[in-house]
Amino acid sequence: QLVESGGGLVQPGDSLSLSCAASGRFFTSYAVGWFRQAPGKEREFVASVSRGGSNTHYSDSVKGRFTISRDNAKATVYLQMDSLNSDDTAVYYCAAGGVPTATIRHYTYWGRGTQVTVSS
Repeated sequence: QLVESGGGLVQPGDSLSLSCAASGRFFTSYAVGWFRQAPGKEREFVASVSRGGSNTHYSDSVKGRFTISRDNAKATVYLQMDSLNSDDTAVYYCAAGGVPTATIRHYTYWGRGTQVTVSS
């Protein structure tokens, strides 16, 4: 089970940190990705991190502004989001899978999402 938290309403330029807490003993066996879905749009890849945390990947739209990390001892993955703008408004989902790809179908387990709204 994956549970996202940390979403909310922020102003443009603000920062926000999301968490994805996992239950179960095999968290370290999975790569984790963050995805987002804005109203009327398809779900899109945001960032991913490998099982050990050493390899990370980002979409071009968030590269340089977002940072993904994981703490396997706490079975938690984080998404630090800086310099937020209105285009970042979406429901953010974390997902666990075998490899840290940008492809939705490669992820097996999904959380229910947390809403991030960037507005002045």
